[in-house]
Amino acid sequence: MVVGDGRQPVVMPLSRLDERERRLLPAVTVMPYVLLLVLTAVTVAVKHAQPASLAVDLVLCGVTALWLLGMFTLRPAWRVRPLPMAVFFVGFIALMAALVVRDSWFGFFCIAGYFFAFGVVPWPWRLAGVTAVAFLAGTAQASGVDKSTVGGVLLWLAIAALNILPMCGFAWVDYRNDEIAAQRKRALDEVSSANQRLAATLAENVGLHEQLIVQAREAGMLDERARMAREIHDTIAQGLAGIVMQLQALDRAQDDPPEWRRHSAAAIQLARESLAEARRSVDALRPAALETGRLSDALSDVAARWSGLHGLPVEVTTTGAVAPLSPDAEFALLRTAQEALANVAKHADASRIGLTLSYLGDTVALDVRDDGRGFDPAGSSAGFGLVAMRERIEQLAGTLQVESEPGGGTAVSASVPVT
Repeated sequence: MVVGDGRQPVVMPLSRLDERERRLLPAVTVMPYVLLLVLTAVTVAVKHAQPASLAVDLVLCGVTALWLLGMFTLRPAWRVRPLPMAVFFVGFIALMAALVVRDSWFGFFCIAGYFFAFGVVPWPWRLAGVTAVAFLAGTAQASGVDKSTVGGVLLWLAIAALNILPMCGFAWVDYRNDEIAAQRKRALDEVSSANQRLAATLAENVGLHEQLIVQAREAGMLDERARMAREIHDTIAQGLAGIVMQLQALDRAQDDPPEWRRHSAAAIQLARESLAEARRSVDALRPAALETGRLSDALSDVAARWSGLHGLPVEVTTTGAVAPLSPDAEFALLRTAQEALANVAKHADASRIGLTLSYLGDTVALDVRDDGRGFDPAGSSAGFGLVAMRERIEQLAGTLQVESEPGGGTAVSASVPVT
């Protein structure tokens, strides 16, 4: 069968016909032979007394049967090829015209012509094929009309038109139905293809989601490891370093009992505080100094404990209108102050230390200064304490600056946004 869209004919293989066309298949493979056999019998019955004319009719019937057999029935592969089918249909129309002109009852053979016109002729040539068959049907119906007069010719043409117009209209409707069905099939194929692409995309998204979960889990593990490393450094490591310093001072104060007892008590107190901070770090809680007070009070407590351990005063100053900070920001600034003071105790050999907390509207700044020996920031590698301080502050979209020079002391400045 042939399906067209008006631009280029598309021939549909018989193996791919829909159910309606499968039911019509016998009409173009069996029915023409049945009609031809019946009409041949009618011819024999009518013309048995005219042997010469009957012989011509029988030859035409035989040639028609052979044409059907050789060009269509025995050539299923040709049925999907436009050119062989065009040759077949034109030859079939010529043979049918000869039969209709000789004997009007062969007009019934036009039924087979209609099936072939709809079955093998592509659009828009189908209209010409239907017109030719309908004209032959009208000619057969007008066989008794006297065509030697103008009125007879007009009547003959009118009868032919009555056959041509309805059949061409039916051909147009059939073509539109085929086109709509083809469009519907294309739309369904596109929807099916889109569904397949969507399913593939969803499957890919599931894989990407699983990868993101794995990556997020790994990133969370790395963040937690970094957090624990900073907590251990800021609590346990600093506490152990302070205990070591106090125990070393015990050796030097063996001949001074009051000084020995002061360093011993300081070591014990530092050990207890370090143990408490370690437990809080494991539980991911805020530092003890921030649990019951403001940041400025927590800084004053840290400075007082540091002064008690090292015997050096720390001047703590708060400026500006106090603004609320997030717990993470308070935590980061407090750890920065603790680390800066720990570095002063280990490296600075300072006599004066200042700690300033400044509320500057949309930012809060923390400055820790000392007048110790200082160092060259460009010529020395940063230790883990400085790296941890910088990570904490930069995670909050803040900044950390270290200014120092040999013999000129050190200043550590950290600032974080209020929101």
